[in-house]
Amino acid sequence: MTTIKAAVIQTGSYLFDTGRTLTQTVQLIRQAAADGAELAVLPEALLGGYPKGLTFGVHVGMRSAAGRDEFRRYWESAITVPGPQTAALAALASELGTHLVVGAVERHQSTLFCVALFFRPGDGLVGVHRKLVPTAAERLLWGYGDGSTMPAVAAGPAVLGAAICWENYMPLFRTAMYGKGVTVWCAPTVDDRDVWQATMRHIAVEGRCFTLSACQHLRRCHFPDDVHPVQGDDPDAVLIGGGSVIVSPLGEVLAGPLRDEDGILYAGLDLADIPRARFDLDVTGHYARPDIFTLGVDEHSRASHAAPRA
Repeated sequence: MTTIKAAVIQTGSYLFDTGRTLTQTVQLIRQAAADGAELAVLPEALLGGYPKGLTFGVHVGMRSAAGRDEFRRYWESAITVPGPQTAALAALASELGTHLVVGAVERHQSTLFCVALFFRPGDGLVGVHRKLVPTAAERLLWGYGDGSTMPAVAAGPAVLGAAICWENYMPLFRTAMYGKGVTVWCAPTVDDRDVWQATMRHIAVEGRCFTLSACQHLRRCHFPDDVHPVQGDDPDAVLIGGGSVIVSPLGEVLAGPLRDEDGILYAGLDLADIPRARFDLDVTGHYARPDIFTLGVDEHSRASHAAPRA
C-alpha cells in the first residue's frame, strides 16, 4: 500500500474574470505541488464562478433585461470542455506530476453545467462529472447532468470520485459511487455551514473512504463593482466562508476545517487505512444485503447533447 500526499485548496473565483481565476488557480496548484502534493482538489464552480447573492433579475413568471445581460456575462465566463483552460490544467498536471480535481462551470452550446474535472499526469483530462441536480436557484443557471458522467478515476493506487456540493446528500448517488470502488471521495462545494462538517465525516465513515472537501472562500471584492449581490457592497463582506476539510475513513479530521481565509490543507492518505476501515463495514460488499436491496443506475446519456468524453 501507498501513502498519497493530498492537498485541498480553498480559494474563490473572480466573477466574470475566468482568466484571472485560472492564473490564481495555477499558482495555488504549483504551491501545493512544491509542498509535495500528489493530488489537489479545488472548489465547486471555481473556473466560471459561483455568483453567490445574485438574482439575475428573476421573479416567478418574470425575467428582466438587465438580468438577461448579467447571465450573458456569466455564460461568457464559463469554459468549454475540452478547451483552452482544460488544456492548460492538463499540461500543468503532467508538468508537476499531480492529479487534479477542479470545479468549473462548463459551457456546452447555450447550456451551462456545474462540473468536476479530473486530470491525470501524462493523460490530461480523464473524467468529467456534471452535477446531477443543481440546488434551488442554481437551476436558473445550470442544466442537469445524467448518469453518463459519474466516473471513478484511477489515480495511482487510489480511486477518485466526486460529488458536488449537495450531491453529497443523495444516498443513492453515494451508493452508486461506493459500488465503483471509490477510495478518495472528492467534494467540491460552496456549502460553508457547520453542518457540512458532519456530512463529510458521515460519508467518510459510511463509505470507509477519505473525504476531501474543497470549499470556496469568497468575498464581495471578488465581484466587479457594477455587480450588486444581496449581501451588500462592503468589499470585505464574506459571501462564502470556506470550511474545507480532510477526513479519514474512520471519521478522524486530518486537516481543517479552514475558515474565512484562502489556504491549502495537507494530509497523508495512507491507503492501507481503507481495508483496515472496511474490515467491519463495507456498504457495497459484506455489509450489503443484495437479496433485499438492489440499485439500478442508468449510465446512458439522456441529454440532447452528450457530455464530452475524455
